[in-house]
Amino acid sequence: MNYGLYLSASGVLTNSYRQDVFANNLANVNTVGFKPDLPTITPRQAEAQEDATPLGTSQDLLDRLGGGVLAGTQRTSFSAGPIEQTGRDLDVALTDESSFFAVQQVNPQTGETAVRLTRDGRLAIDSQGYVVTATGHRVLNGSDQPIAVEPGVKVTISPDGRLQQNGAEVGQLQVATVNNTDQLQKAGGNLFAFGSNDPRVITDTPNVRVGALESSGTNPISAMMAVMASGKAAQSNARLIQYHDQLMDKAVNTLGRVA
Repeated sequence: MNYGLYLSASGVLTNSYRQDVFANNLANVNTVGFKPDLPTITPRQAEAQEDATPLGTSQDLLDRLGGGVLAGTQRTSFSAGPIEQTGRDLDVALTDESSFFAVQQVNPQTGETAVRLTRDGRLAIDSQGYVVTATGHRVLNGSDQPIAVEPGVKVTISPDGRLQQNGAEVGQLQVATVNNTDQLQKAGGNLFAFGSNDPRVITDTPNVRVGALESSGTNPISAMMAVMASGKAAQSNARLIQYHDQLMDKAVNTLGRVA
């Protein structure tokens, strides 16, 4: 086996994966409340461990080279993004990076509903009077029920997340704190899902910024540099594959003729 060829191939695959993740972060630089992903890499096991045989079929020299790198577990950065003032009455932002709004996601195939979390505070009132996000998901109260208001009547939101119409309270936004964000998984559409072990701690006195939105957590300059760096690393490993191929060609054709 041409060991160097496999090491270079793992470098191409790993850096291509990293480039895809960084490119997705860059594409969401203007997405409200977006949380960027952090690709990780892990060292591949040495040859003797890969062989997994007690007698060992690998060579000591190959073990000293190491096994290259592989794509590791992808993580998400939940650091709070910059808060930008919009002046819109139904725009709300969360300042605590471990807090989330709760919304209802409907499965279009089965009609089943599930609770999802988001940092996107662009709210609106739909034709049925439900408070919804910019993507159409119904916003939930502390009892995981959709918040409904009277259509056509102005809605105001207080700093503790209470919704009022004509001076009367009509609902309160659920703001849930997740102390261990490792329990959250991205569910698409700027939403986060959680398993059967509900990690939410719902507070009755949340603190929201009204008339403001949280910007994307992606730093455009850092993301652009990461895309370029990972792309160059993938190209370098691809060139090494070509060199290994040329070396094997010479070994077979040139040395073969000499022999």
